[in-house]
Amino acid sequence: MENRLSFLEPGEASFSGVYGKYLAFALNRQLLSPETWADFVRVFTADSDDQDKGWRCEYWGKMMRGACLCYRATGNEALYTLLRDAVRDLLQTQRADGRISTYSGQCQLSGWDLWGRKYVMTGLMHFLEICRERAFGEEITAALIRHADAILDAVGPGKVPITETSSWWGGVNSCSILEPFVALYELTKKERYLRFAEYILSTGGCRDGNLIEIALENKIPPYEYPEVKAYETMSFFEGVLAYYQATGEEKYLRAVRRFFDAVAETDLTVIGCCGCTHELFDHSSVRQTEPNQNIMQETCVSVTWMRLCLKLLLLTGDRRYYGFIERTGYNALYGAVNVHGLPQYDRQSKEYLPGLPFDSYSPLTDSRRGVGIGGLKRFSFGGFYGCCACIASAGIALLPLTAVMKYRDGLLINGLFSGSVMFRTPEGKRLHISAESAYPREGKMVLSFDTQDGTGSCALYLRIPDDLRDAEITVNGQEIQAAAEQGYICLRRAFAAGDTLEVRGVLPLIAEKIGDSMAFRYGPIVLARDEQKEPDFCCQAPETDDTLSYSMLPPEGDEMIRLQAEQKPGLPPLLLTDYASCGRRWNGPKNRITVWMKKE
Repeated sequence: MENRLSFLEPGEASFSGVYGKYLAFALNRQLLSPETWADFVRVFTADSDDQDKGWRCEYWGKMMRGACLCYRATGNEALYTLLRDAVRDLLQTQRADGRISTYSGQCQLSGWDLWGRKYVMTGLMHFLEICRERAFGEEITAALIRHADAILDAVGPGKVPITETSSWWGGVNSCSILEPFVALYELTKKERYLRFAEYILSTGGCRDGNLIEIALENKIPPYEYPEVKAYETMSFFEGVLAYYQATGEEKYLRAVRRFFDAVAETDLTVIGCCGCTHELFDHSSVRQTEPNQNIMQETCVSVTWMRLCLKLLLLTGDRRYYGFIERTGYNALYGAVNVHGLPQYDRQSKEYLPGLPFDSYSPLTDSRRGVGIGGLKRFSFGGFYGCCACIASAGIALLPLTAVMKYRDGLLINGLFSGSVMFRTPEGKRLHISAESAYPREGKMVLSFDTQDGTGSCALYLRIPDDLRDAEITVNGQEIQAAAEQGYICLRRAFAAGDTLEVRGVLPLIAEKIGDSMAFRYGPIVLARDEQKEPDFCCQAPETDDTLSYSMLPPEGDEMIRLQAEQKPGLPPLLLTDYASCGRRWNGPKNRITVWMKKE
């Protein structure tokens, strides 16, 4: 089952504005560090996870996936070279039996071993997608086959049941290896990998119940599933969707869609994440307003939700999946960026450690950031890392990669972005598009066209943001009425040098209400109060009618949105800024933030 949408090739687009800022952060503060890649490879040169049955094994592949996606979004040659070297170094750690693992032969198939082997496959697969050297690609494929065959030799019918290879979460973490096995089948067309994928499906992904059948029946919400670990469960359903694409068996697509819709209804918060009880499905859509001083809404969950949205967007072309990506990315993900490099708290040793590039947890009600390092593991040779810091770069890349995509006979623009695209039309003509946008502060984008070899004819599909009101589209200053196709405005025309296209509308301030609690968003941007920014900080909902009068203020620092809302006469104005910029000075004396405000 072919995807309807696809990414642009590396180098075909470049991004400035908000996307460019965070891509540069991910590269400069994390992905271009040879020392970090060396540490991640080094854990494979010994049985690093034997003692505590840990997950150091996931770091390399998880960050390799994000790095390859960031390369797609930037075309950065220094990054490509570093990734190629990191792959070469990892291949040197492959054991005689084919395993690339941080577990010894005696300890294999316990703890997080299969989870780590999944991420080895995932990282290598993602690099294969961008690999430019044919011989090296063949070497990687051969290593993947040996690595996968070592799993087939030990796991399956008459061997160790896959749901018994981990004592965690009913084995759903191990069963999430389904996705790379389907990908390996697609790459090699070797039937044994498809048969193994079918074996995993037959288990239902969990020893405590069949997650696929539960999703199909659609009688209980995700927070009542036999296993409620949000990250691993969503990762398993990514594999279920991959199997549908490989085989066309409709029930698996139906299961994924029903699971997705159930999560969106009962467990997605206003900032686009799940899990107000640690990282667990817990009816978060309702519980999100409750004060919570514990860890909640893990960055791994945010990015995995974005990835599930991505897979459905690519497959179906349904614009609503991009809306979810945008909401999570602009709020939960960007809010986790450790812009100032602040130290982070280790909940085990109860000490502050040097800050990783990304924070792990996202508060909502009268709480603070920087309260823990998700998935922290120390290395025997010194240093440490965490799971959320490894996964975040994948989310950073997904926003620009899905903002502008290939579709049918042209380009599809999901997001109002700043940057440029060099696109080759179906006729083979080169079409250069420059984009300027102040989104999300303003609901406006201007596209300027240039052609190097004559007029370029193509189709341009535009997604008008869901919250953009009174939207209009003009070409060369003339308003146009264009037909809509699957929720996209479609323009089929010959673009000439000097042509311009403008999208313009109004982004409203929207009140979200749950019970006696209230939150505000400006278009897709969730707003928050920040104790450091606001002398009159409190968590009480504003005294106002349903319509809130406000004025826009110039952003300060790294803010995207700053506005001042008026309350009833005699009460101080309310300062609201974008959630992502709030609470970033978490080690200061005033570090509380709140999204949800409760009426007294």
